[in-house]
Amino acid sequence: MGLLDGRRLLLGVGGGIAAYKAPELVRRLREAGASVRVVLTDAGARFVSELALEVVSRAPVGRGLWEPSDASGIVHTDLGKEVDLIVLAPATANLIGRIRHGLADDLLSTTVMACHTPVLVCPSMNSEMLANPLVRENIEALAAQPRFKVLEPGSGLLACGVTGPGRLPDPPEIIEAAAGVLTPTTLEGVRVAVSAGPTREALDPVRFLTNRSSGTMGYALARAFAARGADVTLISGPTGLRTPVGVTRRVDITSAAEAAVAVEEIFPSCDVLVMAAAIADYRPATRAEHKLKKDAGPLHLALERTTDILATVAARPDRAGRVLIGFAAETRDVEALAREKLDRKGLDWIIANDVAGVGVGFGTGDNAGMLVGRDGTTTELRRASKDAFAERVVDLLGPAILERLARG
Repeated sequence: MGLLDGRRLLLGVGGGIAAYKAPELVRRLREAGASVRVVLTDAGARFVSELALEVVSRAPVGRGLWEPSDASGIVHTDLGKEVDLIVLAPATANLIGRIRHGLADDLLSTTVMACHTPVLVCPSMNSEMLANPLVRENIEALAAQPRFKVLEPGSGLLACGVTGPGRLPDPPEIIEAAAGVLTPTTLEGVRVAVSAGPTREALDPVRFLTNRSSGTMGYALARAFAARGADVTLISGPTGLRTPVGVTRRVDITSAAEAAVAVEEIFPSCDVLVMAAAIADYRPATRAEHKLKKDAGPLHLALERTTDILATVAARPDRAGRVLIGFAAETRDVEALAREKLDRKGLDWIIANDVAGVGVGFGTGDNAGMLVGRDGTTTELRRASKDAFAERVVDLLGPAILERLARG
């Protein structure tokens, strides 16, 4: 299951240099589960071929305003009504300006005007052009319309040789943004803090103790909560992962002590805390000032306990009225150990998974496990990609979270 499973998309390709990326974007959208139709503008056709887009989309490419549709009717009134989302990528300054002002002089702009389908706008252009007040005004005017969602461009080396903002977002970002537009905002107004990734506990200036967590599961949960309208703060260990689309704030930490400080600071302003990070239980009792040399003889490492973050926040006076969700990565007796951890730490739910399984858990693309509740319920979570696993978890927890918060 992908983030766009069963969704029907129309990709509008504007006339910017980033149009050459359109075939790869189509391929990735299809991998995410979507069917894709493409409308290619005349300017876009100068950068990418109609044939390439037809091959990767496995569907005819729309070009001319007066082309007949596959069925009866006029093509520009059909295309937008037959899809769940229109994605404009790249959206040039010219295309954005024409749509903002209601101009419909080619197939793509006419399609947008002739339907009520939501539109994801992915601007891509020269940095100076992007900063032009008139262009910014057009982008902001579209963003203010309920039907339009603008995914701001990334920064980097542009085709003109300038380094700065204006790059077309990478396909994973566009896919996440598209999924967010299509996901009902059932958790709007709910403030969620999600921790993700490993910690590193320094042994000396160059060595540290860590674990196999990649952070992928926590990031997927942050994305899933954000897609449903939640105000998400991500507390991230060292992962190298991109901040998910829709996340409001990211706090980077390295050690368990830094994670404890971050959670303590954020907890009073959140409604839900999801501790998906693999926080170290132990750290070296002392940190060597200089690199330890291997010729110094046997190394005996003394460890001390780190702060139990979940237990600490569960004991706070302001814990009442907040939802606490933990993780249990176990190699045996998964459900029994998860329920013991849930009771001992005073959690509302715990997501338990058997990390001894092949192909699931740390360092893999999939996960499987169970959702254990304080009310005694246990729900099986079958093996799925971590994105799909996160979607399932948030769909299950969403209504229960709202009910719990309503009770106070």
